[in-house]
Formats: sequence, C-alpha cells, structure tokens
Amino acid sequence: MRYSVEPGLCAIGEPDSESDVFVSANYKLSFDILRRKLKGMNAWILVLDTKGINVWCAAGKGTFGTDELVRQINQIELHKVVNHRRIIVPQLGAVGVNARAVQQATGFRVHFGPVHAKDIPAYIAAGYKKTEGMRLVKFSMLDRLVLTPMEINPAMKKYPVFALIVLMLFGLQPSGILFKDALSGGLPFLLLGLTSVLSGAFVTPVMLPFIPFRSFAIKGFITGMLAVFLITKSFGLTGLSTISAYLFFPVASSYIALQFTGSTTFTSMSGVKKELKIAIPIYLTTTALSQLLLVIYKLFQWEIL
Repeated sequence: MRYSVEPGLCAIGEPDSESDVFVSANYKLSFDILRRKLKGMNAWILVLDTKGINVWCAAGKGTFGTDELVRQINQIELHKVVNHRRIIVPQLGAVGVNARAVQQATGFRVHFGPVHAKDIPAYIAAGYKKTEGMRLVKFSMLDRLVLTPMEINPAMKKYPVFALIVLMLFGLQPSGILFKDALSGGLPFLLLGLTSVLSGAFVTPVMLPFIPFRSFAIKGFITGMLAVFLITKSFGLTGLSTISAYLFFPVASSYIALQFTGSTTFTSMSGVKKELKIAIPIYLTTTALSQLLLVIYKLFQWEIL
C-alpha cells in the first residue's frame, strides 16, 4: 500500500528550458508507464501528491486536482525551470483540473493530452493536437481480462476462512467434528464458494457487455445463479442446504462483481452509491436467511427438530 513515488519535478533524458512538462500522479505504476513512454525524449514530469492513487481515481477523489497542481507548480517555481507556459495533463485527469483556474493562478496553460501515454510522441509531433482515437477510452475484453486478477486476489484471501467455517459446520456432530462428514457435506459448498469468486470476479468482468441489465450487482447475481445451478445439479443437492446455497452464493457473486465498478469506464459515483444503497440490505438479509436455514438443516440432521 506504499506503491508511490516522491512528488516533485523529475527529468527524463536531458531536458532544458524549452522541454515539455508532463503531469502525473505519484502512483508508481502511473509514473513508470509515463516515464517508459517518454523514453528517448527530453522532458520534465511534474508529479502531484495523489496519496499513491492513479490519475483517474485521484481526479475523481480530488487529489489529482486544481489545488494540488497549482501548489506543485508554485512550490518548484516551474516558471524558473522552463521558458514556455505550457503543461500537459492526462486527459483522464481532466475531471479534477480547472484549466482556467490553473492559468489564472500560475500563468501556465493546461493542455489535456491523449488518453494513453503511448500516443504522446504522435501528439507532440502533431503540434499538441489529438486525433479522435487519442481521445477515446476503449475497454475491450482483453482490457477487462487484465484487471481480473486484482479482483480475484482479495476475494481469495478470504476464502480460507470461508472454507474453515464450512468444514466445521458440516463436520459438526453431537459427538464432535467428524472429518468425513465435513468433507462429504462441505465439498459442494467449497466448490460453490470458488465458483462464486470466479463468476463475480472473472466471468462477470470478462463477459460484461453480454450479460443483461446495466447494474453490476444484477450482472454478478445472474452469473452467480448460473454457477450455483450447475454445481447443485452436478452434486444432486436438495433440501434446506440447497435453498441456503441459492440464497447466499449468487449474492456473494453479486457483491464481488459490484467491486469491479471502480475499474470500468462507464460507471459514475452516483450510480455506484445507488447500487450499494439497494444491494447491501439485500446482501445482509439473504446472508442471514441462508445461515438460519443451515442452522435448521443441522438441527434436522441431529434429529432435534
């Protein structure tokens, strides 16, 4: 969580007073990508203190914004470093930067560069003009696929705890914990847990445009429901434990899929808040009902009910 670089002014190659000034976040990956794409050029990179957050997210949060940009320009006395009054800000940071306010406060005119750093050389060669392709954010299946490990990883960190609870629950008998019962009864639920992670963190993001409805929560619920159907049919599960599975695992998939909103190009803060406001009470309610049904299932199994 300390994946950041020091804010300030950095030199690429051997820049002079006529070299371009590119603005970046102090998220190390953002900085490294920009630095790599500027290889062979002589340029300055003005690194803003975004608290280690990438340009796009920081612009939405306000840390990649007008105030921080003005502060850094004045702090390093950029007017003494370069003769021109031009700074190039990533297009994805535009939501946080008021170009007019920056110019009024510092004298530097903001140019919003291309979406991708790889287009910077062509952008410069064209006289600081962007083509339509340089303005567009694409979000292809490959782009979504690349992001899925970062969705799967945090979900899988919780899986061992989930697996332990499942094995203890199904193995618990009045005489103690029976490992044979734990494995035979818990195996379908262990697989259901894995498929919920994969359906929410992998299948939903990859197949995003093809799954019905606009809501990420609903998309994740659909893929989760299909996964539960396939697993329960494969094991021939019936009864209260199956009902419990249909209640819990689709909403688990839905919750995981909802986390992907922060990685997409077509969601808004208000939309995410609206989804959370509706979805979270449903998640809590169905989880509680699912657990209650499993308790009743065990009581029937022990012939208490």
